[in-house]
Amino acid sequence: MENVTQFFYALDDFMWGSWMTILILATGILLSLRFRFRYQRSIVFNFKNTFAKMLSEGEGEGTISGFKAACTALANTVGTGNISGVATAIVSGGPGALIWMWISAFFGMSTKACEIIIGQRYREHYKESMNEYICDRSFVLKNAFGWKKGAVVLAVFCFVFGPWTCSVQTEAVTSSIAEAFHIPSYISVLLIGITCLVTIWGGLKRISNVMSKAVPVMAVLYIIMGLGVLIMNYREIPGVVALIIKSAFSPTAAMGGFAGATVRDAIQYGVARGIYSNDAGTGYGMIAHASACTDHPVRQSLWGWGEICLDTFIICTVTAFTIIITGAYYTSDATSGALTTIAFTKAYGSIGGKMTAVAIAVFAWTTIIGMYYTCEKSVNYAFGDTEANRKIRPVYMIYYMVPCVILYNLEAEALWAFTDVLSAIYVLITIFIIVARHKEIFRLFDDFWGRYLPAKTRGENPPFVTFDCKEKT
Repeated sequence: MENVTQFFYALDDFMWGSWMTILILATGILLSLRFRFRYQRSIVFNFKNTFAKMLSEGEGEGTISGFKAACTALANTVGTGNISGVATAIVSGGPGALIWMWISAFFGMSTKACEIIIGQRYREHYKESMNEYICDRSFVLKNAFGWKKGAVVLAVFCFVFGPWTCSVQTEAVTSSIAEAFHIPSYISVLLIGITCLVTIWGGLKRISNVMSKAVPVMAVLYIIMGLGVLIMNYREIPGVVALIIKSAFSPTAAMGGFAGATVRDAIQYGVARGIYSNDAGTGYGMIAHASACTDHPVRQSLWGWGEICLDTFIICTVTAFTIIITGAYYTSDATSGALTTIAFTKAYGSIGGKMTAVAIAVFAWTTIIGMYYTCEKSVNYAFGDTEANRKIRPVYMIYYMVPCVILYNLEAEALWAFTDVLSAIYVLITIFIIVARHKEIFRLFDDFWGRYLPAKTRGENPPFVTFDCKEKT
């Protein structure tokens, strides 16, 4: 096991080396320039077409509302990546890792928008086995490139190894719950396994209904708790900001239990954990948003802005400031969710640790459920819109939960290394798809802003721009 762990450490270090950082940032920068920073600067328009329409069922063809699709995506993004992922980023990359999370998120808004547009453009409507609009990387490889065999290989890879990434979720839960409540890990894992299985058994509509309630409520409560820490320590905020900025561009010295970090560490862990947290570039956006009812793919793509704002610029920032302002990252040897739990315990006493443990548990719970939905799409592709697809799904639900409940006690850094490697593979595939289909993405983008939206503004009723690429039989 030690050799396997060291292998993933080395592979993680290579996959998230300088070349990957440059690739991710360059892609986001070039897309942002082509989009004229529309996703970053049109804040009022973006808000009106996302959070302001949370109660709307949406227009056009689809399975669920745009908001519920976004909450399903947020279940992936607003999770332990915001809590344990940020903690490991700071432990490994220093306080400056937060700056690089921000930078990758800023340009990642454009990357994630492209994923959503692609998901809407190359989706299929499975009418026989599940009555859902669905898409993932495999559907795109088939419908956009005609690579049916390669798409099957990718689908099998994703649904076999995808569940293993959820081990970081259960590890974060067990470590934080044990830290705050001293509850044995097997009890936490058993409870998570049973409740997650019951939820995913109900399919997309149950998943989206649960996520549309659980994710916003838990996110708001966690933000309030974090803001309380900042208010109580407001005098220290300027010093924390200065430390974060300095650490992003110069080495961070070792102190206490913190071993120090180089600038390369800050960039690598900031970008890697940022990507895992907000999913910009991983391809998950095309999966969750493909089911949304919307009148135009580009309108749905505005949710990429909303997800990243809530995920990285608010929740991740709250977590990072709490860890740094309380000094938890250099006074404790803890990592992952336990470190964040310790930070809130320092701020609020034992009640703070308990509240954080509950937040981590809920976030991990929603992420495991959201990740199931993305993995299931690969199963759907592999078996097609057939009776076999309907029958295999309950079997896959059981398989999906196995890694979550048996691998949680592995070393946190090892689990994150494995997760980083899979994320890197997904990023490479997604960036390839975006680059290869950039003309279609830009065509739809220009169509929305140059034709469709002006027509709607003039009071006209242009036909909805929706897609279904399923082959007619």
